Amino acid sequence: IQISDNWPGYSLDLFTYPQHYYGDLEYVLIPHGIIVDRTERLAKDIMQDIGDNDIVVLCVLKGGYKFCADLVEHIKNLSRNSERFISMKVDFVRLKSYHNDQSMQDMQIMGGDDLSKLTGKLSFVFCLFCFFMFCKDIVGTGRTMKVLLNNIEKYKPKMIKVASLLVKRTSQPDGYRPDYYGFEIPDLFVVGYALDYNEHFRDLNHICVINDNGKAKYRV
Repeated sequence: IQISDNWPGYSLDLFTYPQHYYGDLEYVLIPHGIIVDRTERLAKDIMQDIGDNDIVVLCVLKGGYKFCADLVEHIKNLSRNSERFISMKVDFVRLKSYHNDQSMQDMQIMGGDDLSKLTGKLSFVFCLFCFFMFCKDIVGTGRTMKVLLNNIEKYKPKMIKVASLLVKRTSQPDGYRPDYYGFEIPDLFVVGYALDYNEHFRDLNHICVINDNGKAKYRV
């Protein structure tokens, strides 16, 4: 689903959200109900492509945990109600590539108990946010997923598939696009549904655009 650059979003007055964020948001970009429906559809698409393969799910923390949990639960429900049983193992890695709202030059990869379990398996990387294009004014945004995938490929998995709820549309293409994604959005800094700004806004169910007041309030 593509959200255009001139999409005005939804008024905050139409939704409930934590009172401590009043005055910190511009508008709701994607309501929670639409996120849930779209995630269920992604699960159906993934189920159709898995075949009889067992899979290893690698969840990218922290922003990807809610999307991963919801997507895995949908896949489990589909598996329980079909003739195919899908065996899944789940592991977690954490990528740190932002300070405030700016991408950092060096990206840190942390976690992953034993990535050797990926060897010979169909591996899914579930993350909340992918950049399939990057802006030259934000250093390194296009490299994040490529760096992670290069590390995963060292373990020679049978196949790697990436599922992301969001891809951001910015000025210069870097040639990367996830295999499955929910929404293509404009070049906006968004929060909610586990996406944070300095650890704030993870408790916001909707995906919203943060305003300047919110950035200043929670800047570190």
